[in-house]
Amino acid sequence: MKILVIEDDPTVGQFVKRGLEEQRWGVDLVGDGEAGERMAASDAYDLVILDMRLPGKPGLQVLHTLRARGFERPVLVLTAQDAVDAKVQTLRAGADDYVTKPFAFEELLARVEALSRRPRALAAPTLRVADLTLDLDTREVRRAGEPIELTPKEYAVLEYLMRHAGKVMSRTLITEYAWGYHFDPGTNIVDVVINHLRKKVDAKYDRKLITTVRGVGYVIKA
Repeated sequence: MKILVIEDDPTVGQFVKRGLEEQRWGVDLVGDGEAGERMAASDAYDLVILDMRLPGKPGLQVLHTLRARGFERPVLVLTAQDAVDAKVQTLRAGADDYVTKPFAFEELLARVEALSRRPRALAAPTLRVADLTLDLDTREVRRAGEPIELTPKEYAVLEYLMRHAGKVMSRTLITEYAWGYHFDPGTNIVDVVINHLRKKVDAKYDRKLITTVRGVGYVIKA
């Protein structure tokens, strides 16, 4: 198993890295949130251990972005906050488990072993909602078998909605996924792209798939 440890405290990071390597696992250690996010997204790791307080980009934001972009590997969070609401927040953001600092390595190891036993989900090459399909390999989009031409941003927004079909996705999450963390979420660019998607995906069909949830965001569902 290959593990990525994202931890800015060199003492803690090296302690965890050495302990995991003694279990004959491959371990990479990085101390910056943005660098850790890039490495995790490379899909080279079976599990990520993520500290919450990181320079460059906070751990919670790293976790949120990875999940928003379809990262499905287990993420174990290291947090110094033991309040219930902080733990709930990390779990809702997509963490599979958490360990509160300071921690015993034996507990961390047990949790890593438990996560490693979970079967890895096989990512489907095609996303499907009703008669709308999106091929992740070829980037072809079809509705009722008819091809739909999309711009790169239209494709990114549609892919994001289809990956989370049935769930209401906020404008902020959509903006972050399609345009990046530093893009101003206060603009109406998401609404503009959604309007274009509706014309291309829904306009010719009686059954509308893209729905606005007023004051929240958008959802795609059959």
